[in-house]
Amino acid sequence: MNFIHNLEVAMNGLKANKMRSFLTMLGIIIGVAAVIIMISLGQGASKRIAGQIASMGSNLLIVFPGAGQGPVRGASGSVNTLTLEDAEAIAGLSMVAHVAPELPTNATLSYASQTWTARVVGTTPEMQVIKDWPVSAGSFFTGDDIRSAAMVAVLGKTVVDNLYLPGTNPVGSTIRINKLPFTVVGVLAPKGASLIGEDQDNVVYIPVSTAQKRLMGVNYVRLINVQAETPESMDLVQSSIENLLRERHHVAGTSSDDFNVRNLTSVLETAESTTAVMTLLLASVAAVSLLVGGIGTMNIMLVSVTERTREIGLRMAVGATESNIRNQFLVEALVLCLIGGVAGILVGIAGSKIISKAFGWPTFVTVYSVLLSAGFSAVVGVFFGYYPAKKAAGLDPIEALRFER
Repeated sequence: MNFIHNLEVAMNGLKANKMRSFLTMLGIIIGVAAVIIMISLGQGASKRIAGQIASMGSNLLIVFPGAGQGPVRGASGSVNTLTLEDAEAIAGLSMVAHVAPELPTNATLSYASQTWTARVVGTTPEMQVIKDWPVSAGSFFTGDDIRSAAMVAVLGKTVVDNLYLPGTNPVGSTIRINKLPFTVVGVLAPKGASLIGEDQDNVVYIPVSTAQKRLMGVNYVRLINVQAETPESMDLVQSSIENLLRERHHVAGTSSDDFNVRNLTSVLETAESTTAVMTLLLASVAAVSLLVGGIGTMNIMLVSVTERTREIGLRMAVGATESNIRNQFLVEALVLCLIGGVAGILVGIAGSKIISKAFGWPTFVTVYSVLLSAGFSAVVGVFFGYYPAKKAAGLDPIEALRFER
């Protein structure tokens, strides 16, 4: 008996017991669908994190004041060791593509009768390049605006939505930031939420010199963004920045740095590693339901062997070998799981799309997850179908013919 004939027999067996076959496959369908959905959720989360980190800038190093792992702020512990001169010195290092200092503060904005609170950031035109953030109207401010400490501003979309009537072009209008008048020269395209869920569009960019001299009255910057020319040069650039700032800040010997440099590529690698572990964990949990479906398949196959004992005896009596009987039931179990696996893949893909639309969670179905699920369902079919098939092949023909239910 060849494989094609075994396949025909298996299909006829499944058709003869449609409801039982469907209920048997249901466990496989749920298991495969669960694996697909869990992996798609993990992949979607990974892609969202990568996109959010990329929105902060590629090949990006961020220099913070203080020796900790982040910016140190507040009156009780302010460490304001970074200056515009530091940023200009860093820009002169080799393998550095762009440098943009930041001096942020929260401020009240007003236009006509509308008021709104947003994050106002003093920076340079390089910020737009580093963040790859196009303007939807007008333009970003220029180097001349920095040198003259011009009272100009570039607005994020959320600010525009909350200060202006729909359809209004803000370019050329005058808004007040903490009661100081600023001319709007540009509007940024929508950017979305940051990695920590902050609305990146609720921002106003102004020249850093304006922020220092006219808005905040300080002579430092809060952080410095540094974009390396290539991913491979980031370690070299980071080392160069550390050496340069230690020299400029007169940090000698084994004394602790009064700054710290963070590499966003390493943050991305850590985030991807974490999501990969979470995806594997979720897929493992989902795979348990697939194993349960496999056990259900084995039970049904054992029942089928019992029900068809006389049929097995007759076939053995007319010449069927043990391998013929074993292959017949093995193919039947395999077909059962493969059909369930294909149905589960379709249900999983549909479920991923439904979850994405219903909850707004990003999902991404990969070819890898589909092949993994299909392969796993086939393995489950062979593994859990082998014992019933072996039991059927091991029946004594005479005892099988005598069998009565």
